Formats: sequence, structure tokens, C-alpha cells
Amino acid sequence: MDTATMPPRNMAFLLSEASGNRSRTTLTIASGAGKLAPGTVLGKVTASGKYVAAPAAVVAGLEGAETAVAVLGYAVDATDQDVDVTAIDRDAEVKGPMLAFDATVTDQTKTDTKIAQLDAVGIRVR
Repeated sequence: MDTATMPPRNMAFLLSEASGNRSRTTLTIASGAGKLAPGTVLGKVTASGKYVAAPAAVVAGLEGAETAVAVLGYAVDATDQDVDVTAIDRDAEVKGPMLAFDATVTDQTKTDTKIAQLDAVGIRVR
């Protein structure tokens, strides 16, 4: 039997957001970040101001990105170039099971840390 898995849909993780576009922002995913799915938890690289999937701990060259500050709205391929995208960065509720985390976020403690970081910027994980 052939079974297919549907990839995550754009913005499907979003439960609620503030009026207008207050919860959304345009940001830049750094070249080399690869293919990221909607719902990927993002951190901001201090040196460049660009975003990558938020790792569990400090990574050389990506300092600052270990703190989760946004959730990617749309699928993106930033393998070879920077890509401007829409993300949720404040005043929103998101579906926890639909979030995607960096491969280094490997256990519940690390996941809980990312959830707490999102909560600190006004993104509630339900």
C-alpha cells in the first residue's frame, strides 16, 4: 500500500493573532539555513540580524539564534540564498504539535525551553 504524508501547510499552526498584521513581520532567513517548514521556531543571529531555526544551545557563528523569537509562516528554501519571509513574532497563539524545532532540540526539556522563550515574546503555545 502506498501512503503519502502531507507536508505542513502554510500558517496551519496559527490559532489566533492580533488584529490587522500586528502579529506578523517580514524577516530574512539566512542563506545556508536550508529548507524550513511552516511552523519552524526561529532565532535571530545577533551578528547578521537574519534568522535560522533556533538551536538548543549557542552555535559558533549563530550566536543569539539559540533564543526562540518567532515562528515561520510559510515554507522556504534558504539553502543557497537569503530569503525574505513572513513570520509570527508577537501577540499570537500557536498549536504546539504543529511547531517544528531545530534538530538539536531533542528532548522535552529543550522543547519546553523554546516554548518559554516564545511565551516571553508574546507567542503562546497551546
